[in-house]
Amino acid sequence: MDDVRVNDRLTIPAAELAWRFSRSGGPGGQGVNTTDSRVELSWDLVGSDLLPAMLKERAVQRLGARLVQGVLTITASEHRSQLRNREAAAARLGGTVAGAIAPPPRARRATKPSRGAVERRIAEKKRRGKTKENRRSFPSD
Repeated sequence: MDDVRVNDRLTIPAAELAWRFSRSGGPGGQGVNTTDSRVELSWDLVGSDLLPAMLKERAVQRLGARLVQGVLTITASEHRSQLRNREAAAARLGGTVAGAIAPPPRARRATKPSRGAVERRIAEKKRRGKTKENRRSFPSD
């Protein structure tokens, strides 16, 4: 079992990961009842010393609903082979942790539309209203 790469600076060592395998539902033909292709990958986020305190706090706050006693568990069962499910779970864990420790996005600064944009919008509304007005049938005298 390999380490899981989160980003350029952070890699979760294989020693901190726990793998579980079980039978998967879904496609698989005759082998579906005999192969343990479903993968559960768990990482003890709270108990790990890998992340600095600030990043760990941010990750715990963002992943709060997905953590069970500080442990993040990722499940993969979309592929028929255990190997591909293991790769999918590892990639998903890396992406989940990377998203959880990413810095918050910059605050949006409110802007006003330009005068030209406002004028174009109003001109288009007038054009549209004129089109609809021309569709009306007037009662004949």
